[in-house]
Amino acid sequence: MFKDFTTAVRPALVFTVLFAVLLGLAYPAALTGFGQILFPKQANGSLLRDGERVIGSELIGQGFASPSYFHGRLSAAGQGYDAAASAGSNLGPTSQVLADRVKADTAAIKTSPGAIVPPDLVTTSASGLDPHITPEAAYFQAARVAQARQVNVTELRRLIADHTDGAMLGFIGEPRVNVLELNLALDRKAAARANTKQ
Repeated sequence: MFKDFTTAVRPALVFTVLFAVLLGLAYPAALTGFGQILFPKQANGSLLRDGERVIGSELIGQGFASPSYFHGRLSAAGQGYDAAASAGSNLGPTSQVLADRVKADTAAIKTSPGAIVPPDLVTTSASGLDPHITPEAAYFQAARVAQARQVNVTELRRLIADHTDGAMLGFIGEPRVNVLELNLALDRKAAARANTKQ
């Protein structure tokens, strides 16, 4: 009887160890290696750098409060854009709390009584980490940023157009603007202007 038991258990143990090694070690190591060779930037988090200093990721939004920067979508992830606490607000369309917050946020950023505020500036994304806004949301903020930086609004509109990504493969998704990349381009332009004045 004991021999029958060991005969039955031995293949189960061998297959458990075999698949643990194959699927727990070899397969992840192979995928990591292929990722590092074929897509090193994406495999390492699509990091954005200022020289050698990492300042963020293309894939995770950041909060900008200064009027001289473009602002991204609101975030309900932790204290805002917390990658360890990715989450939406879970407030539904019938929530009075959501309606009151959107109304207050809309009134706070509305530039004139007839202005239509783009929805992505007053609503949160499902992940709370969305790094993109619509081109309309970026153009809506151009006058404020131009006034804060004392630059021509036409120049900012060109910068927004240059940093607008179209639909993937021409038909998947919507045009979008990466807020961090746009703000980095703003700072580079400001630094270039300061260097030419010296």
